[in-house]
Amino acid sequence: MLNPNALDLTMNTAGYNSRVPRMTGLLARCLRLPCPLLLILSLVCFAADWSTPVHQLAQKIVADTGPGAVSLTFSNRSSLTRMDVDAVQAALITQLAAAGVRLVNPEQASVVVQISLSENLQKYVWVAQVQQGSDTKVEIVSVARLDTPAPIHEPVQLTIRKILAWSQDERILDVAVIDSSPPRVIVLDPNKVAIYALQQGQWQLQQSLPIHHSRPWPRDLRGRLMLRPDHLFDAYLPGMACTSTAAPISMACRDSDDPWPLATQPTAMNAFFSPSRNFFTGALSPGVAKDKTVVPFSSAAPIPREKYVLWLFAGTDGHLHEVDGMNNQMLARTNWGSDIAAIKTSCGSGWQILATSSGDGTAPDTIRAYEFPDRDPVAASLPTEMNGSVTSLWTESTGNGVMAVSQNQQTGKYEAYRLAIACGQ
Repeated sequence: MLNPNALDLTMNTAGYNSRVPRMTGLLARCLRLPCPLLLILSLVCFAADWSTPVHQLAQKIVADTGPGAVSLTFSNRSSLTRMDVDAVQAALITQLAAAGVRLVNPEQASVVVQISLSENLQKYVWVAQVQQGSDTKVEIVSVARLDTPAPIHEPVQLTIRKILAWSQDERILDVAVIDSSPPRVIVLDPNKVAIYALQQGQWQLQQSLPIHHSRPWPRDLRGRLMLRPDHLFDAYLPGMACTSTAAPISMACRDSDDPWPLATQPTAMNAFFSPSRNFFTGALSPGVAKDKTVVPFSSAAPIPREKYVLWLFAGTDGHLHEVDGMNNQMLARTNWGSDIAAIKTSCGSGWQILATSSGDGTAPDTIRAYEFPDRDPVAASLPTEMNGSVTSLWTESTGNGVMAVSQNQQTGKYEAYRLAIACGQ
């Protein structure tokens, strides 16, 4: 039997106290009792439903760590109550201690274990990340949800507003609108960046900045425009980056494998784009917490949460991948196309995802808004029909709008629309 007097249950206060409330009352008294009685009381402290998954998770952790000094942190990203989290935690500590694991501060530990309690609509998902030196293992236990009714998330009825920003015969890769006086529009196409200003009710070309490239563009060419505070814009194309000056405006382009911006503050993220294809390789900068790479993807969008950011990646494998730095989940992209974009609004949860339809090419594409109350999308608007196939969907630099480019089926012209969301129908 393990000597209770030798049991060291010192917690990692830096990670633990900031995420899970300090253990008080009965639980704190339980931890001062001998282990057999501690085990009994800790199981009394929580519903019997948790005993089996706690035991399974403890066994998996011990199989990785063995007995010894371990630093342990908890993170609750599920709907479990504080009482449930405290109970799961206490039971897990008990079982680890009974197996010879001593919980110590990080500087004293040979192994670091991070526990994340998450969930989806069907089950709770408990994840243990076990790091020993440079070796990292991930253990997962799935737990049936409680028999209490799950909260019902009524879809928020939103309306997508679209305003034509630009139209031209030549292919449009991206468009940026500057809400100045007079308003200006920056258009990125395969050969140039053109800047227009609204003068006397008509758009007048101010400057045309050519893009010289030594290699042929890949098929299904894509590009990205980003407005910048210290100069006018940056333009990204496969294997090339262009930067403008402030004033007078000029532009310099260079061969580059720099990552493209997926989002700006407060969810800044960059990703590396394949120079010879039309998708992102999956390498991220700086990454989603510990995840520096994901599957190759066509587009991505962030959903800021209270304590973390949930990133959505429209994988080239046809699935939607959800990554938050602790848990990765894959959903079938039913009726979704390959383009998604996030938009910040005053509606619903404050962040929505716009996603294209996955049409067959004969009917015009549609774009629809979705809320993510948990990990599964809930339609929050009716589909908005475009005039043809969507070729580009990017969140604007401010985060408050989305720029959608489509090719009109009737005229063949490329059209760029600014999309915004209005609360209510």
